[in-house]
Amino acid sequence: MSGSPTDLLPELLLVLGAAVGLLLGLWTPQHRQGRVRLVALTAALASAAAAVPALLGDDVTVYGGTWVIDEVTGVVRLTVALSTAAVLALSSRSLAGHPRETEAYVLMLLGATGAVALAAAGDMLMLVAAYLVASVPLYALAGFVKDSRGTEATLKYYLMGAFAGVLMLVGLTTLVLATGGSGYAGLTDRLPGAPTSLVAVGAIGLLAGVGFKAGAVPMHFWVPDVIAGTTPAMAAFITTVPKLGAVAAAFRLLEGPLAEPGVDVALVVAVIAALSMTWGNLAAFQQTEVLRLMAYSTVSQVGYLFMAVAVAARTDLAEPALALYLAGYAVTNVGAFAAAAALPQARTLTDWARAARRRPWLVGSLVVVLLGLVGTPPTAVFVGKVTVFAAAADGSFGWLMVLAAVNTVASLFYYLRWFGPAVRMTARPAGTGPAADVLPAPARTAYAAAVGSLLLGAGAGLWLLLVGL
Repeated sequence: MSGSPTDLLPELLLVLGAAVGLLLGLWTPQHRQGRVRLVALTAALASAAAAVPALLGDDVTVYGGTWVIDEVTGVVRLTVALSTAAVLALSSRSLAGHPRETEAYVLMLLGATGAVALAAAGDMLMLVAAYLVASVPLYALAGFVKDSRGTEATLKYYLMGAFAGVLMLVGLTTLVLATGGSGYAGLTDRLPGAPTSLVAVGAIGLLAGVGFKAGAVPMHFWVPDVIAGTTPAMAAFITTVPKLGAVAAAFRLLEGPLAEPGVDVALVVAVIAALSMTWGNLAAFQQTEVLRLMAYSTVSQVGYLFMAVAVAARTDLAEPALALYLAGYAVTNVGAFAAAAALPQARTLTDWARAARRRPWLVGSLVVVLLGLVGTPPTAVFVGKVTVFAAAADGSFGWLMVLAAVNTVASLFYYLRWFGPAVRMTARPAGTGPAADVLPAPARTAYAAAVGSLLLGAGAGLWLLLVGL
């Protein structure tokens, strides 16, 4: 079994940060638990730095084919680590002084490790283990507020996660029964000759598990309640970090074992993508709460990400398209939730617009990240959408590309319902009364995300020109 600990250095740094943070928190007074956040932040940034050399290196498979290190894993490693660092920064105020502050930081690092494991898994057993590591910490994080809404959301999240986990285990068992193995390499060779009924059940089970983690239709029912029932910082983590790993896991399945198993799994994923982007948009139109609107926005974004998954084995454009979209989605989604966290007292769209008056930098950052989620140039998601649309067309899913373009235009209207009133109020002369207090850490995170989205978009566009895509 080939492999060395250095192959897993980014993940080991996250686990080490969690262990050191937990031990430090046990011996640290309650009012100084913030030092654990510094440990966690250092671990996340160190993990991101360690991911860069592997991202630029050759593709390898280690530990008996259970762990794959390639471009997809490298992008997820980097985006997960940086997203975790951003959430740690914007949660500093909301978690400061919490009785379980240390545990929150430790759970974030463990959840991030599970997300990376989802992306790197080259064996179904590893995929299930990664699913658990990426799920259990998030159940605790979802209910950190400990009010009635948070408790209800956590219960729904856990029950839905347990159900999806059972379906995943059923899928794993069925495919092992059909092929006699659990490794992706063996499945790729044996599934084309396996019974179609077993392959269909196995594929549906695996897709149910990764679809739950990604928040895709029809496994999305937990998303609005969980996101609206927790804090914006926790919502940013739950809708960003595990989604990155889950989408990458789905891509790896469609690229390898489920590429040509005798069942058109690609068409199933394309239908899931179409339903996710359409249902997410339709449901978002009627939302008046900031967090519920963003919850349905994340469901719709899964649809665009799954477009690249559907054509994973059909075109060489799929992998770079997925990498670009994952990076763009991570920075813009965290930025949107950071803008919501900057004004925690404003739960509705109207309240946020009133509270943000005379805060032009915050409103401007919100405009950039929300237009980024729409896919407006020159943001990162724009480049991601262009490449994803091109990949879908090249993979013979032209109808999906047309539907995605329609949904992209439609999504602009509900994003406008959030930032439109805020822009109008900011442009008016200052009214009477004090402006609402803005939390500095989330506001700075929103500013950084807006700038990062623009820089990443410009850099990605230049890279596409250089490689001829």
